[in-house]
Amino acid sequence: MKKISFLNLGKHPITNNFLKTNKPKNEFFYNLKLIYHKETKLVSLDNFVPPKKMFNDKYAHRASASITMQEAYKNLAYKIKKKFKPKSILEIGSNDGVFIKYFSNINNVGVEPCKNLADLTSKMKIETYDKFWTFQLSNKILSKHGKFDIIYSANTISHIHNLNETFKAIENSLNSNGIFILEDPSLLKSLQKLSYDQFYDEHAYVFSITALKNITKQSGLEVFNVEELKTHGGSNRVYFKKVNNKTIKISNTVKKHLLKEKNFGMNKLQTYQIFAKKVLKSRKNLIKIFQKLKKEKKNIIGYGATYKSSTVLNFCKIDKKFIKYFLDTTPTKAGKFTPGTHIPIKKYNGIPSNVDYAFLGAWNFKDEIFKKEKKFINRGGRFITHVPSPKIL
Repeated sequence: MKKISFLNLGKHPITNNFLKTNKPKNEFFYNLKLIYHKETKLVSLDNFVPPKKMFNDKYAHRASASITMQEAYKNLAYKIKKKFKPKSILEIGSNDGVFIKYFSNINNVGVEPCKNLADLTSKMKIETYDKFWTFQLSNKILSKHGKFDIIYSANTISHIHNLNETFKAIENSLNSNGIFILEDPSLLKSLQKLSYDQFYDEHAYVFSITALKNITKQSGLEVFNVEELKTHGGSNRVYFKKVNNKTIKISNTVKKHLLKEKNFGMNKLQTYQIFAKKVLKSRKNLIKIFQKLKKEKKNIIGYGATYKSSTVLNFCKIDKKFIKYFLDTTPTKAGKFTPGTHIPIKKYNGIPSNVDYAFLGAWNFKDEIFKKEKKFINRGGRFITHVPSPKIL
């Protein structure tokens, strides 16, 4: 399979490795280079980071930390119950149980390799396997729970390196009329918004519908419906059925999305090369903003020490010279330092009155943040973003 490199974002740390010191010894770095697979149209990292370095019992992200995501998962759970009436459901990447908890009245099973998170859902009386998703694990779960009506996975399949095994294990775990629902960031939206921060160690892939259609063929699954979501700066919710299931018709949304991606040029290497040039320009312009504000002696902090922001900070070499500290609502991040750039992280308790500017690490929750920070905005405080282009909001 021919793979072509189109963007090198340089050396990067593990995004969830929030540090206890600002002078760490032997911090792990890898080369974040993006490649285009000519045959399948898949976009991936060139070098995968070993999963155990990323997903362990110190994993910091809590899906329920965002009000936006809480509502999104609650609404989806209601929708699935109403439309599909499942008697069994399996979630791959169940995190802190923000979604799977709504299915307590049926056979519900979680898979979560981060033990600290798996322990949380186990306490909710949801049987959770603190293992990585593999064909072997799918058989182990099947031997106890049987096949599933619904398998759901949000922001997880893009983390798993062996896609062929991943989808075969999913097909293996579905009953004949079963449905697999995948949610992950949209490659099309990433290209349109120039959100290069969707690429980091955990995101081994950022999917297009075109690539998903191509790579699931050999696994006995096919796409039958696609929904566009606003979450995470633009995601797709993709529905799969077994190829031999003729009772479910393929929606026009599939053809529509494939055409949209083709018209944008996602089947051509040139599109990604143009994206790479724009990313380099974006870095240059973002650095200019920080340099100007620093020269004016403005007080700048970061808002949301997200995994995405790690890509931006490390690629643009924006460290504590520019950003004094980050505010974050996640308890496990408070008192620590950002990976690679070693900026202090403080527990969120509102934006202090001496702050002039806040860099939006969590830009994908901009609407929620702006509602929350009216006081900061009304007194003249401003936010800095890099999406879709570096600017002050």
